[in-house]
Amino acid sequence: MKLARIGEAGREIPVVVAGDHYLDLSALTDDIDGAFLSTSLDRVAAAVREGTLPRIERDGQRIGAPIARPSAVICVGMNYAAHAAESGAEPPEDLVVFFKTPNTVSGPDDDVAIPPGSVKTDWEVELGVVIGRRASYLGSAEEALAHIAGYTVVNDLSEREWQIERSGGQWSKGKSFPGFSPVGPWLVTADEVDPDALRLRSRVNGEPRQDSSTADMIFGVAEIVLRLSRFLVLEPGDLIMTGTPEGVALSGRFPYLAAGDVVEVEIDGLGRQRQVTR
Repeated sequence: MKLARIGEAGREIPVVVAGDHYLDLSALTDDIDGAFLSTSLDRVAAAVREGTLPRIERDGQRIGAPIARPSAVICVGMNYAAHAAESGAEPPEDLVVFFKTPNTVSGPDDDVAIPPGSVKTDWEVELGVVIGRRASYLGSAEEALAHIAGYTVVNDLSEREWQIERSGGQWSKGKSFPGFSPVGPWLVTADEVDPDALRLRSRVNGEPRQDSSTADMIFGVAEIVLRLSRFLVLEPGDLIMTGTPEGVALSGRFPYLAAGDVVEVEIDGLGRQRQVTR
């Protein structure tokens, strides 16, 4: 299933994506949040099969992030060897972890404001993993996968001066500006996705930037969830960003973003985002 949230910011309606229209989930849940993801996916699937959900036409409605504000946004850095190299770092031997504030989550097509004075705002297409069951001290990769509700597209926008030059060693400074985590358009349930074989791409003003596969990740999705569970508790609805491939502005091969640029990121089977910077 493809789950989404449509409507103006702060008043989104939970829906199932069904071809050229939506199916309204409002009778089953107020929102697509941790409580819903941990208890109701089977009930939604049954309602879709039985045809009991009301139909909503798309009619150009805004698409919000497909999950309500998570309790945590956990990010894995340097998870593609080529991206580590273009950043001037060696591939890590263990997870590089940092955090973004949950209020950075925005809709996939919402405009993005470049921070005042920034000349080093960058894009990063990433596979997002959404937790469906509370995970702590998991014992195997199989168990880790069983705790995932679904997958989505994320743009891990980054202000590199604050991230690196003014960081004090903590990347989150350059990661938590308003709207710096566009998510969606959909949350695709885990039963429909092979997270280890997804093509990721990004473009700026129509020009290709990134083009890679999750097969090139240093730590795959199951290993990420497994390792994270060993030193923190993952709650239903939490969002994990799994790292970005090579092809970002930090490499020096492309200019950083400026007002009026159009950024597109996409992952096969999970949809496409489009942000205009301002």
